[in-house]
Amino acid sequence: MECWLRNNHRVMLLGMILPANLTILGMVAAAGVFSPIAAVRITGIGLAIAAGCVWTVFLWNIRLPRLAYEDGHLLVYLRNIRPIAVPIQYVECFFLGQTTTLVQDRSGNEIDAQTVVVRLAESATQWERCEVKPSLGSWCDGYITIRGMWCEPLTIQRVNQLNRRLAEIHRQLQSEA
Repeated sequence: MECWLRNNHRVMLLGMILPANLTILGMVAAAGVFSPIAAVRITGIGLAIAAGCVWTVFLWNIRLPRLAYEDGHLLVYLRNIRPIAVPIQYVECFFLGQTTTLVQDRSGNEIDAQTVVVRLAESATQWERCEVKPSLGSWCDGYITIRGMWCEPLTIQRVNQLNRRLAEIHRQLQSEA
């Protein structure tokens, strides 16, 4: 698998702070540091296991990209851990966009952020819409929008790199046909 657009590691690492601290707290309680009472120790074990599982999910997700390429498909990670595999011949281009982040500032206004928009061919009617997590992006009318706060920093240079790589793959597929 070739990673085309990484997720936002900073956000993932920030999200791991609370579960890591709860894991440590649970382990300390399980060791009997706070109280030798069995109920406190058992609660500590449960807390350590639960928080450790959440921490592990973050570790698993940190390695997943937002966009990748493999075996003639653009892999779009806008749901759970399983990507949506779009045949690369239907991917026309990438461009830089802007949308709201679903996060509000102090005055209650939604904050804007950059996005990467993937345009799909009009002939790809089966790929017009797809269910994705709204916090990560949207997919409608043949456009996939990836919210910038959930991926690596977006610049026009990064989007141009995506378009160059897409063009290389399209040329390669045409020469093989």
